[in-house]
Amino acid sequence: MSPPTQAQRDEAERDIGLPVRVFRGPAAPTALVLHLHGGAFQQDASNCHDAVARLLAEAGAVVVSVDYPTGPAHPFPAALRAGFRALQSLATHRAAWANRRARLFVAGEESGGNLAAALAMMARDQGGPALSGQILVSPMLDPCLASASVRDADAGPAGCRLADGWHHYLGAPELAAHPYAAPANASRLARLPPALVLTAADDPLLDESLRYAERLVAAGIEATSHVLPAPTGWPGALGTNTADECPCAPIARRLFSDFLAQTALTTRPPLRAEGASR
Repeated sequence: MSPPTQAQRDEAERDIGLPVRVFRGPAAPTALVLHLHGGAFQQDASNCHDAVARLLAEAGAVVVSVDYPTGPAHPFPAALRAGFRALQSLATHRAAWANRRARLFVAGEESGGNLAAALAMMARDQGGPALSGQILVSPMLDPCLASASVRDADAGPAGCRLADGWHHYLGAPELAAHPYAAPANASRLARLPPALVLTAADDPLLDESLRYAERLVAAGIEATSHVLPAPTGWPGALGTNTADECPCAPIARRLFSDFLAQTALTTRPPLRAEGASR
């Protein structure tokens, strides 16, 4: 397996409207991924690990990781709107980022997983861009924080960090009922793209991640979930150096690669008119 790719600034970030880092693997890409970092809606990209983006690039994608607005000054729906504009831009200019037939995905971990799930809903409701899949790594989906896995972690800093993140992101308590803000509360899950959901055995977000995958399957969506044997600190533990790589990193890389390959069999590449740069 190749070593992690190097993050590079791309001048095309002006087409996105947000600062970006671009991750490219050694092989010709078949997928273009909009990646949204974690950080519980409170940290910008400079303070978050980039392990998920790197592993996705190694799995065969061009990964555009956006630094979306965070913190109490940017409550819902600021980050979602910024992410959707970025998604539209990637769809329009996919030839400049990857190639004109590259299939489009959304991906994210923690708060970024929330945004990726919400973007999949928003793209469905807005009639596009068409997505080939959504990759959700321990997504923050339920502001109630009432699951057993959250309660088990509540004595430590993880529970407080999640609660603070939801408080800042929602701004007003009634927004917890909005499906784009809290995808766990969405009542309509039909017609969403295929989903890959990853979590870990000691993850505070374990229960809500698995429950969301189950609900997607019940709604007729192709969705698979995996519980990785990750150490404490997941998903940041994925970001260790290759010399002492977390044992869960090769597993995640393989699952990403398999998902990208499997969705190629069930989704069509974009038409030239949809994917060409204007």
